Amino acid sequence: MARVKRPTTHNPGHIKNKLKRSEMYGKYLLEKKAQKRQTRIQREKEAVALGVDATPKRSIPRTLDNTRETETTTVQHDDEEVLADEAEDEFAAYFTDTLRPKILLTTRPCPSGELFHFISDLMRFIPQLYYYPRKSYSVKEICTFGANRKFTHLMVLSEKSKVCNGMLISHLRPSSSIGGNCLGGPTAFFKVSNVIPSTDVPNNGAPTSHVPELNLHGFTTRLGHRAGRFLGSLFPHNAQFQGRQVATFHNQRDFIFVRHHRYVFEEGSSSATSATTSSDTGKKKTKARLQELGPRFTLKMRWLQEGTFDTQFGEYEWFHKRKEMDTTRRKFHL
Repeated sequence: MARVKRPTTHNPGHIKNKLKRSEMYGKYLLEKKAQKRQTRIQREKEAVALGVDATPKRSIPRTLDNTRETETTTVQHDDEEVLADEAEDEFAAYFTDTLRPKILLTTRPCPSGELFHFISDLMRFIPQLYYYPRKSYSVKEICTFGANRKFTHLMVLSEKSKVCNGMLISHLRPSSSIGGNCLGGPTAFFKVSNVIPSTDVPNNGAPTSHVPELNLHGFTTRLGHRAGRFLGSLFPHNAQFQGRQVATFHNQRDFIFVRHHRYVFEEGSSSATSATTSSDTGKKKTKARLQELGPRFTLKMRWLQEGTFDTQFGEYEWFHKRKEMDTTRRKFHL
């Protein structure tokens, strides 16, 4: 392949005169576009010379995902050691459907009225979610209350400027309290961002009471597996497929995107055309599409603590320290 010359006009960011810099930058962009077009034409000529079936090579763009730094704790999906550990962890009973989750949801003291719109969306999203007003009780007292009443999880929402910005989730083992602390754990805190209620989702649908399927994606490290199983333990694992609903937790660059969808099957139109009718069987083609139910929001884990919530004596399994851990933009932990 013939070498293509780079633009002779360099990026003029160093020019101090604004008018001159703007003029030179316009020339730089035009020359760069022309060189790109010349490269594409050259690729097409080479493809024709090699044969009709030959396709030109396209360079794979460099992204933060495919150039991420290798994490030493990255595991494969069939790792026997990881599978053995997960078969005996705190969430094994939920994934084998021998224990059904029952979640107690509360808020910070004196919540705003806007927060209750997000609470109602969560109650339609997560089965067996029960709201209790916070009043003047501490989180430790609520942990004991929930454990004594056979709740398996505690979820506490915080807010800023009438928008949810934090979610504390504590796993409770239903048992009697010992020394004022109920057995259980772990506890995780997630920063919440980009909250879009169900009513603001374009072309949103109404969820039903069916148990959704669970989709955990992108959790590749040991810490990621633990965070994914923690979030997965919030849902029953006997999905009712007739509801066609899916709850998705998609991890990308340590941001966990939460979505709620329904998949819909549609047949072709009544008129038999080549676009809607199969040429082999003559039957109408069935198309599948997704309908978002809402809500949308994004989670980012800040810390993971052993046991139930305890800021004074609790031991942290993992704590996100920006200066020490986020050394580059390509360093991810989940």
